Amino acid sequence: MSLKELRSDLGKFADAEKAKTLQNFFKTGKGEYGEGDVFIGVTVPQARAVAKKHSGIRLWEVEELLKSPVHEERLLAALILVEKFEGAERERVADFYLRNARRFNNWDLVDLSAYKILGEWVMVSRDSSILYRLARSPDLWERRISIISTFAFIRRGVYGDTLRIAEMLLGDGHDLMHKAVGWMLREVGKRDEKALEGFLDRHAADMPRTALRYAVERLPGAKRKKYMGRRARYNNPGKA
Repeated sequence: MSLKELRSDLGKFADAEKAKTLQNFFKTGKGEYGEGDVFIGVTVPQARAVAKKHSGIRLWEVEELLKSPVHEERLLAALILVEKFEGAERERVADFYLRNARRFNNWDLVDLSAYKILGEWVMVSRDSSILYRLARSPDLWERRISIISTFAFIRRGVYGDTLRIAEMLLGDGHDLMHKAVGWMLREVGKRDEKALEGFLDRHAADMPRTALRYAVERLPGAKRKKYMGRRARYNNPGKA
């Protein structure tokens, strides 16, 4: 199938009213993280159906989708890559994903693909240095890929890289990174509360508030209060 057919199939789901809602939700205004992103109003389940139908397109065609100003076309590219990775092209797809990491330039594109492709590949290759390199990147999306990819490890009960990368990213100034770090820490805590508490014992006082709030969300009430209180005392020492 051609890119023309793929775009035609995607366009069948376009919804102008939904597009307006998505433009606001994904912060596409001037100076916002999604500035200039264009939406046509296609949902993830709809895009996933198109991706399954067109998963046989070639990687150079996927790259064309990733270059598109249309958000849903880049979303489609991410979903097709997941389909390809789960097939017989794992190393080739992982290499392609890494080369094009900055094109996954919104949080949903990262969150729907990073751990399913790069995270899974790192588990196989046992070379997590890729993720540490991305964590040091000046690019927001590469940094988000670094921490979200570790969800693949967390799902297998392996937490060391998540905790180390989270520690590296605690000083990140972007709210989207605070949410990503907090989310992955929360996922660790859902499986190993002591591992999360060990991290929080060291870092709760100086964590960004959003990251801490996400991280403690599933802890018992008394523990949530304890760790949020540590941050409050750190920021307001006169009220301790």
